[in-house]
Amino acid sequence: MTTELRATVHELVQKGKGILAADESGPTIAKRFKAIGVESTEENRRAWRSLLLATPGLGQYVSGIILYEETLGQRADGGDPVPQLAARQGIVPGIKVDAGKGPLALAPGDEITHGLDGLAQRLEGYKQQGARFAKWRAVYNVSGTLPSRAAIVANAEALARYAAVCQSLDVVPIVEPEVLIDGDHTQARCAEVTEDVLHEVFAALYRYGVALEHMLLKPSMVVPGKAQARQATPAEVAEQTLQVLRRTVPAAVPGINFLSGGQSPAEATANLDALNRRGPHPWQLSFSYGRALQEPAMQAWRGQAANAQLAQKALLQRAKLNSAATLGEYSASMEAAD
Repeated sequence: MTTELRATVHELVQKGKGILAADESGPTIAKRFKAIGVESTEENRRAWRSLLLATPGLGQYVSGIILYEETLGQRADGGDPVPQLAARQGIVPGIKVDAGKGPLALAPGDEITHGLDGLAQRLEGYKQQGARFAKWRAVYNVSGTLPSRAAIVANAEALARYAAVCQSLDVVPIVEPEVLIDGDHTQARCAEVTEDVLHEVFAALYRYGVALEHMLLKPSMVVPGKAQARQATPAEVAEQTLQVLRRTVPAAVPGINFLSGGQSPAEATANLDALNRRGPHPWQLSFSYGRALQEPAMQAWRGQAANAQLAQKALLQRAKLNSAATLGEYSASMEAAD
């Protein structure tokens, strides 16, 4: 077990590299396509994700890609299965395995993630298709009273059970507890919730015997709600996020790959850079961005095959900037560079 898991973690946690999240669910990708005037058909989704992975040089900055179940079974423009295209770039293919979220019973405003039933069987199939790591997302709504204790405990339990199933099948789990930025809560409230959530997640992982050396954490940064009048500077984000991580995340975890969680591409990069400028840290701090990596490329593409090179250039530039941020070497002036 350990050899395969160790090898996958080693390939994912590389200096200067991060993970591209391309695992948007059907409704999410439809919303993003609608914004650029593209219909969300199976062929358009295939073309878009194939374009991302075919970007020349992407493997220089990206070590892994999280795919949606549909994409895992599709073929790229050249006819190769999408996971093979990723592997040729030196990018480890992974898979989103949760089945989405829904209301948590008797806990108004809280949500729980579904998908544990049949997970082992599904993972075995995904592994045969080339997936070597997996991702499960739990979400926490924030207010003066949310999330409830029940939601914090229930989602931690689900994340730990998922991670244990993954490791039993030699699949590296990415554990994603996302504290949402919807609302007008302060940065201090976000820090309080994030600390509670991460404490509970690692207690559950310990109970289920999950090897921390063979998993990755994908948390949110500690930021105010997007409706909060006062937003935080990158320095403030770094200070508060690191304080919470040091209190909750054991040093045995090899990598922390942040989600962008609704931050703009430039904000997500600047905040990651500020975090790494305060190093060294016991874990590698990197990215696992979806929209914050894809948005400029999607704007360039707009569903037109003729725009493929422009889109790939935009993706590569964003990946390069985030790579610099993982080393604490990013500056805003680089945004204007061609």
